Amino acid sequence: MTRSGRKDPRYTLDSPLQFLPGVGPSRSELFGKLGLKTLRDTLFFFPRHFIDISAVQTIATLAPGQKATILGRVIHKKLQRTRRMANLVLRVEDSSGIVECIWFNQPFRDREFQRGNLLFLHGDVRYYDRLQLHPREWNIIQEDTLAAGEEAGQLIPIYPTTQGLGHKVIRGVIRRALDMVGREIEETLPESIIQSHGFMSLRESIRQMHFPEAFAAQEGARSRLAFEEFFYLQLLLALRNRFRKREEKGIAFKPINRLVADLYRGLPFNLTEAQVRAIREIYEDMALPEPMNRLLQGDVGSGKTVVSLFAMLRAVENDYQAALMAPTEILAEQHRRKIEVLLGGIPVRIECLTGSLDPREKERIRNGIASGQIPVVVGTHALIQEGVAFKRLGLVVVDEQHRFGVSQRVGLMEKGANPDCLVMTATPIPRSLALTLYGDLDLSAIDEMPPGRKPVVTRIIGEERRSSLYRFMQERVKAGDQVFVVFPLVEGSEKLHLKDALTWERKYRDEIFPDLRVGLVHGRMKGDEKNDVMRRFEAGELDILVSTTVIEVGVDVPEASTMVIEHAERFGLSQLHQLRGRVGRGDRDSYCVLFVSDDVGSPSLERLSILEKTQDGFRVAEEDLRIRGPGEFLGTRQHGLPEFRVASLVEDQKILDMARQEAFRVVQEDPHLRREENRILGHELSRRFRDRIKNIRIG
Repeated sequence: MTRSGRKDPRYTLDSPLQFLPGVGPSRSELFGKLGLKTLRDTLFFFPRHFIDISAVQTIATLAPGQKATILGRVIHKKLQRTRRMANLVLRVEDSSGIVECIWFNQPFRDREFQRGNLLFLHGDVRYYDRLQLHPREWNIIQEDTLAAGEEAGQLIPIYPTTQGLGHKVIRGVIRRALDMVGREIEETLPESIIQSHGFMSLRESIRQMHFPEAFAAQEGARSRLAFEEFFYLQLLLALRNRFRKREEKGIAFKPINRLVADLYRGLPFNLTEAQVRAIREIYEDMALPEPMNRLLQGDVGSGKTVVSLFAMLRAVENDYQAALMAPTEILAEQHRRKIEVLLGGIPVRIECLTGSLDPREKERIRNGIASGQIPVVVGTHALIQEGVAFKRLGLVVVDEQHRFGVSQRVGLMEKGANPDCLVMTATPIPRSLALTLYGDLDLSAIDEMPPGRKPVVTRIIGEERRSSLYRFMQERVKAGDQVFVVFPLVEGSEKLHLKDALTWERKYRDEIFPDLRVGLVHGRMKGDEKNDVMRRFEAGELDILVSTTVIEVGVDVPEASTMVIEHAERFGLSQLHQLRGRVGRGDRDSYCVLFVSDDVGSPSLERLSILEKTQDGFRVAEEDLRIRGPGEFLGTRQHGLPEFRVASLVEDQKILDMARQEAFRVVQEDPHLRREENRILGHELSRRFRDRIKNIRIG
């Protein structure tokens, strides 16, 4: 579409970007580095954010204690080194004056800046001998970007760039693409949804995202596009949910209560109200003639394993088998032992299948599974390997689901004929992430801890207190305690100057605590070696266990009430909370010591201080998601989380809730999207999720 409004027949949304005037072969290669190959790609390539020129202050107006935004040029830079820190200091000048900008203990940023750079900076103004700005956000602004901002008014768009492509070129290409094919952009939401929420059209939203008339217009466009991203994912989940409940034949388990009643009577403790509620919700699902898909979420030590055992026994007393899959051999073996203790004298055979078993033992267990003689099997990924066949699999339990890919959960479920599935996680997942990852699962939450569980006193310390820490550890052991010490690495690395488990286990054993019994466990050890060390630690034959994060989940040693984590700044908050959950399981006072490196910066200390303030894993998880984002929070690309161009799981909770309500309403009213106004939804859903709508009938 040209500026005159006439359609140019040479161009469509799917035309190669190379043929757009002003691009050509060489520039198209640069755009390709940004993932842009067609005109459609270009139109949906949105700015990361905008700089509001109207918010910029002059340096002369800065005052201590305020948050400020400035635009200035670097006139000097240096690295200030002290015994413990290396701070980057820039002197930045505008027409009114000069201010010192400091990045504490971030020497690597020295490579980012050069004299003459024009910087946009936002941060806290402080006064220490002189006026300083401590930046929280910053951008190096190109001159052509400023020109683009002047062209746009008060808002400067900041796009992802690559060498050889400036903002002015990107902006010009996007403008030409809009002129040529903007009229071809077809609406992707029903008119009823657009009207009820007051959204602007898709075409106008795209224009306002690139060339906003004002912040309000840009935010309106962003809200509409974020809603759309959430809406189509929730629509997929709603269709899956309905398909599973209405069209997949499952197992209707009967409440025989023979084994279940024996388990309940034999428990050496009382179930919490939250556990009872979760069991009731699971049993209600299991009684239905459709497959259960339920997420059981609870903080560390809240008692999820016993809840899952009630579910497994319901399957077994109906003459079905149950399988529990755990992410590590240590956790799988821990589950087996814990379940055996809980079963007491109940005559239910349980085995553990892991990759490290010798071939003869694997064959024995596989034969028992295939014949049905083993009603309950716990294992790792070994459960989904070829050669493992269940006689009558009725229930699948997946522990720490975020450690597995979606395909692995499905792989285990395919070992049976539509078995029920219970997904467990001890890593509290913020609600926005749970609705996105597990929106097609029903949710049970154990939001109550067993009585008598003591809070874990958490403290952050530095190198200067190492000697006093060792004295504290010695005192704890003398008092009958056991101690975990966690390191980020198995062995030393030339690139990463971090303490490692192998080196420090030797130091602990030979130099620091020669009179104590020190053990070592890490992920590179063979399964039987790891299990032997853990057995000795659980039996009280070791005083100190040096480890990596292999003990992060599932390890339950009541006598261990002190946890020391070296280089705590290298771990995510949720992971630290998980590690902290390994202690505080007995009746002793419990402690978690977060040991930080000397060169750790104040942002890291501020982040870690959250653990000193709260024991609530859900609060910790929300903060962890806010700081690290969903990709880092989950720690794997196999989690099935879609890429969002616009929407934010941290900032857009209200939009997500709104999109979910609309999506589930649409599916309830029109399950196969056959109404005229919903046909557009089926087409767009197929385009976005072609590989994920198998078995769902649309249209």
